[in-house]
Amino acid sequence: MKDIIRIAGPADTEALRAIYGQYIDTDITFELSMPDHAAFEKRITDTLLEFPYLVYESEGKVLGYACAHRVRERAAYQWSAELTVYLDREARGRGLAKRLYDKLFPLLRMQNVRNVYGAITASNETSLRLHDRLGFRRVAVFPEIGYKKGRWIGVVWCELNLAPHDEPQPLIPFPQLDQEAVRAVLARPIT
Repeated sequence: MKDIIRIAGPADTEALRAIYGQYIDTDITFELSMPDHAAFEKRITDTLLEFPYLVYESEGKVLGYACAHRVRERAAYQWSAELTVYLDREARGRGLAKRLYDKLFPLLRMQNVRNVYGAITASNETSLRLHDRLGFRRVAVFPEIGYKKGRWIGVVWCELNLAPHDEPQPLIPFPQLDQEAVRAVLARPIT
């Protein structure tokens, strides 16, 4: 069996919750308590109504996931997406986040997304370095925007332009993309 990146589904809920749960007691997420099964499953299914939600699997084991969601709800923001990526702690440092993004970005381009953003806690140097290496630029710093575990935590917003800023076509919801084209992106070798 080889490594694959595929679309998430409700059956992945517990595996993805297990990965996310590794970060609840850190400042990498601002969530203060673990969402229950139903709430996490709803996040997956709601995301898939508009954007991709990808799972990295190796030898049948889920090692990480990445997805996109709206930055803001107003219609003029439809060409921008915020990214989320989480890896099993034992899978970090192996390039999996980059591989997930390598599949996610072409799918977002197919949807007409122009800009992607990462909102990264200022102490998460690993994620900041990854986004720097991928060509993101740091566009905003909110030095003490969140409070968790007895201290104020800053967030750095990073931006990457996926496509030119010409006259855009409307955002295409992920389920409306050509499914053959989606399968072709996911079938490309993972590098």
